[in-house]
Amino acid sequence: MAEARPRTLRCEGVRVARRRPGGPERLVLDAVDVAFELGAVSLITGPTGAGKSTLLQVLGGLLRPTEGAVFDGDRPVSRWVAAHRDRWRREVGMATQDPRLLDDLSALENVILPLVPRGVGVDEARERARAALRSVGSAALAPARAAALSGGERQRVALARALVVAPRWLLVDEPTAHQDATATDVVLAALARARGAGAGVVVTGHDPRLIDADLADARFTLTDGHLERA
Repeated sequence: MAEARPRTLRCEGVRVARRRPGGPERLVLDAVDVAFELGAVSLITGPTGAGKSTLLQVLGGLLRPTEGAVFDGDRPVSRWVAAHRDRWRREVGMATQDPRLLDDLSALENVILPLVPRGVGVDEARERARAALRSVGSAALAPARAAALSGGERQRVALARALVVAPRWLLVDEPTAHQDATATDVVLAALARARGAGAGVVVTGHDPRLIDADLADARFTLTDGHLERA
């Protein structure tokens, strides 16, 4: 019998401190204890600067906590050496506020990129990338150079890039911030489909359209580095 895969991504005592040159240490995250579930959408709200983006970076293995640890099930992924952590990150899809697209590539090519280290063949990669763009209402953007895209378009392409790997954990920062009403509905539907496919979706935002949507299975608030269940 195959071993059951872990169903929670959790923080235990996660603390992130930063110090600017010549300035005092500032706590960005303070003793965060939380567990996120597969097959559920967890919404984190809070004011700008509360630490939402930092928390997603910690969850996604992009930032090591100053104290505490992140566990995927019982695996202390934040404590692993970089090579092991990078392999684990192949199970994670992430769309940050800064889409970080490669401007000289097309939207389609940007979405294909995370499939390259996964050894996906060219034809399959193109098919999956086109499907991911369709899922966020951006099929027509496939041939467009990333440099020519608007902020909202870049954001949707970045979401498609996160979805194309069929992630176990989907981490999305402010996904509706630059979207009109129609695009917002499309983005919310894409997140719901990811949940339906079994992914654990962790999404941040303070857009009322996101907060008021019938999407979240669990809600949290982050204020001054402290996370609480809403």
